[in-house]
Amino acid sequence: MKALLIYSSREGQTKTIVTRIADELQEKGIQVDLYNVDDVPQVNFADYSGILVGAAIRYGHFHKKFRMFVERHYQALNQVPSAFVSVSLIARKAEKQTVETNSYTRKYLAATPWHPTLCGVFAGALRYPRYTWLDRIMIQLIMKMTKGETDSSKEVEYTDWVKVRQFAEEFERLISK
Repeated sequence: MKALLIYSSREGQTKTIVTRIADELQEKGIQVDLYNVDDVPQVNFADYSGILVGAAIRYGHFHKKFRMFVERHYQALNQVPSAFVSVSLIARKAEKQTVETNSYTRKYLAATPWHPTLCGVFAGALRYPRYTWLDRIMIQLIMKMTKGETDSSKEVEYTDWVKVRQFAEEFERLISK
């Protein structure tokens, strides 16, 4: 059994989440090919038992390269069991951790021709010291409006690793059918 995992990350938390899922799959004996969306080689999607794509949301949008990847390959993605992992700071709130309650993820899925079999929404990480000056100010403003952390010296990881492991198990069951 073989799985293709692809991520589109901004500061690295989406990469970390997708890599953790890859590790969980490999522990179950599944061969995993893991790529940044910028570096995916020419692959035959039919060679995989399942494909997982993870993407970060910034300022309410997924990265253009992720959207372009899905637009180019949605037909192939729809032909195999596929999973989508959405990562954002808004998901730090429990009531924003599902496709139905996370407006950015819900709107994206409604607009794309890709229909992933499995979807997960995970909280990302707040990495103020790593942001550019403008991003730091903008994210502080957003966090202030949403009653989040505004101390620009902090890095806070909101990811629920138990939920990530559970999602990896669900994906493993999906592609093992």
